[in-house]
Amino acid sequence: MKIGIEAQRIFRQKKHGMDMVALELIRNLQLIDNENDYVIFIKPDVDDTVIRETANFKIVRLKGGFYPLWEQIALPKAAKKYGCQLLHCTSNTAPVCTSIPLVVTLHDIIYMESSYVKIMRGTGTLYQKFGNAYRKLFVPRIIRKSDKIITVSHFEKNRIGQFFGMAGDQRLTAVYNGVSEHFIPVNDQQVLQRVKEKYHLPDHFFFFLGNTDPKKNTKGVLKAFSDFLKQTGSSAQLVMLDYDLKELEALLSEIGDKELINRIVLTGYVVNTDLPAIYCQSELFLYPSLRESFGIPMLEAMACGVPVITSNTSSMPEVAGDAALLIDPFKPEEITKAMIQITSDFTLKEDLIRKGIVQAAKFSWKAMAQDVLSIYRNVCGENLRK
Repeated sequence: MKIGIEAQRIFRQKKHGMDMVALELIRNLQLIDNENDYVIFIKPDVDDTVIRETANFKIVRLKGGFYPLWEQIALPKAAKKYGCQLLHCTSNTAPVCTSIPLVVTLHDIIYMESSYVKIMRGTGTLYQKFGNAYRKLFVPRIIRKSDKIITVSHFEKNRIGQFFGMAGDQRLTAVYNGVSEHFIPVNDQQVLQRVKEKYHLPDHFFFFLGNTDPKKNTKGVLKAFSDFLKQTGSSAQLVMLDYDLKELEALLSEIGDKELINRIVLTGYVVNTDLPAIYCQSELFLYPSLRESFGIPMLEAMACGVPVITSNTSSMPEVAGDAALLIDPFKPEEITKAMIQITSDFTLKEDLIRKGIVQAAKFSWKAMAQDVLSIYRNVCGENLRK
């Protein structure tokens, strides 16, 4: 088989969730598959050493302009030019005009849901709004023409099935994401100190991967943390990643605690390989999203031996199992209560750490790649028999 994989954004410097999933898929396919030929279609960017060509993996740096033009015009032309027998698009959308058998990873359909649209109204960046509009336009058409649709949890599989009338459709399948092998407890004091100095980490902090997407519940976390400090007198600080200072100040004004800015550390963008050392220096990890299709960060935290607070909604109970404190993300007081429980109950904290390490070990990128490879074989086999 000659398999094309769309991995447009994995060479960009600031990689996020879907980029890392595509990258780990390719890395692990390189480890397990020496029989089939692969063509990896990537948009040229600065971080071009994250994967290397091998005997059966060719990297095509494909120009094509703005994302819709790249995906809808340049990508299908290139896949045909290189003789691909199957095209796997990894990031929610795909070209609608291609004759090549199509596999699509549909991470979620949050942007199609009326509840999310209501939350999103008046919020989010222009880029996020455009992306949601683009997916809302193209995803229904892509679903109709796809040979196989991969999603990342059984919760999301059921949501897609219900929303698009696909319940029982054999084209739709769930394949879990994994946890990268470098997410382990870090005991090297030099590494911990280097990362602490690099990102200006305080001695005592909670870790939160919030961003401007409303589903991340940043406002709720800030309210909960503010109340936690008032109720306990704790010296803890809140470490957040690449968040705009002005937007943060606006949220603090909304919750009525502008002074909380003095207890928050904004690290800027964090290199993925530095994340374990941040997790390991935190007292707890906050992941109380309003809606997730999977939730890789909470597994990363668990694998590093950090207790996790997450939500009792969408896919998060499925992925967390009994290894996290589950709360209602729409009630900041429940997040506050969970913070107090973990910081005051040593037995509970140790129990969550122990269970978390066991839970995270159930998810691997190698297993994900093996499942996806089986899908490739089935799709190509079915099309050869037609």
